Amino acid sequence: MVKHSSRIELKQSAYKNNINFIKKKIGENVIVSSVVKANAYGHGIRTFVPMAEKCGVDHFSVASSFEAEEVLSVCSPSSRIMIMGIIYEEDIPWAIAHDIEFFVYNFERLPKTLAAAKKLGKPAKVHIEVETGANRTGLPQKEFLKVLSFLKQNSEHLIFEGLCTHFGGAESISNQFKIDMQHKRYKAFLRQCKEKKIVPNIRHIACSAAALAMKDTVYDMVRIGVAQYGFWPSPDIYYAHLHETNKKADASLKRIFTWKTDIMDIRDVEQGEFIGYGTSFQATHKMTIAVMPLGYSNGYPRALSNRGHVLIHGKKAPIVGLINMNLFMVDITHIKEAVLGDEVVLIGRQINNVINVSSFTNSTQLLNNEMLSRLPAAIPRTVVK
Repeated sequence: MVKHSSRIELKQSAYKNNINFIKKKIGENVIVSSVVKANAYGHGIRTFVPMAEKCGVDHFSVASSFEAEEVLSVCSPSSRIMIMGIIYEEDIPWAIAHDIEFFVYNFERLPKTLAAAKKLGKPAKVHIEVETGANRTGLPQKEFLKVLSFLKQNSEHLIFEGLCTHFGGAESISNQFKIDMQHKRYKAFLRQCKEKKIVPNIRHIACSAAALAMKDTVYDMVRIGVAQYGFWPSPDIYYAHLHETNKKADASLKRIFTWKTDIMDIRDVEQGEFIGYGTSFQATHKMTIAVMPLGYSNGYPRALSNRGHVLIHGKKAPIVGLINMNLFMVDITHIKEAVLGDEVVLIGRQINNVINVSSFTNSTQLLNNEMLSRLPAAIPRTVVK
């Protein structure tokens, strides 16, 4: 098999640590739904899902039926899949046939789901998403009683698997008043379920931020995205944890992700010569540079031109010149031991030095999630211990 220009490694022991930490926070009896949308936040669905299953995770949340199909192709038969976003009408029979759960956020979807379930002779598992204040997707209050009646009348074909909502900004303390309002509205929907004597099998509203910092939002299941990959949802959530545990620092969440490449070429550059396209970098002294075999087409941000670093032999090598579509250069004048083919760490640890995702995001104004989810699916992902 031919080699790709870079590779991603996922550390099994770090992921196990993160899951154990999350379960300790939320309680052992609460279901952890691993959110693997956006190609598992760039970690790679096909590699990540089996790794997560080895750590006891057996519920996966995705954003589309397309992603659900990818999870289905690699997960164990006993694992459950839930579509939180788009599922086209023509995909509903496929979802029902494969026991895939999905969100319903408007009444019109229910009769179509019922028809598909009857035709297949198999019940559909639906999660009713209610609107509580995020105003993205969610069933409005005016339609809720009609939905409950419809579910009750057709309980043989429609399983009321979950009642859920989506918090709009739980990672920020400044949004706490809004989150409290959303939670209050969700409780009102729950009361209506009890009054009408039709209750969901699972209640779930908490994302990573809420699950880690707002215990009252943890019901039967939590939908964990960024935290399982080793990232605190925000500084606010991290500092809330420190306050709760009376610690000054905490490394409870560990990054599972390392991105690597290799030195493609090494060149000597004379003083006064320009490096790469244009005139953005001119050598002020005689330099030795290493050429990297990837660029912005491979997910490496062009905004890191002349400001980012990589690790070679555990030392930081600064980027010089513009990052091209599939090449960029770094200064290795100070790394005398560097040779052609040496391993290069783009994100992660090497010896006693580290480059975090934040090293990218602070320079490029990208969110951590945005940076990771942009990484091409073609980059090979492997699991290491």
